[in-house]
Amino acid sequence: MPSMKDPSPEAVANVTEGNVETRAQLLPEEVAVEGHPDPAQGDLDPKVQAAVILAESEERTIHADPDDAQGGHRQSSDTADLP
Repeated sequence: MPSMKDPSPEAVANVTEGNVETRAQLLPEEVAVEGHPDPAQGDLDPKVQAAVILAESEERTIHADPDDAQGGHRQSSDTADLP
């Protein structure tokens, strides 16, 4: 479960405009389910959503949680039964 903390400045700095532009482009499946977002109608701007998603991802990469199954780097000996 995400920590719901704001990403660190380091994580935000790693997010490039090119990454945001690419992530903000909706997939056909997303458009089929959600339609095209319209900020004038109160929908969130896709670029804002993309920037937040990318910053949170960078935060998890930079400050990985060792107790998180996806964030920890474990050795096989950490999980294997030893004889």
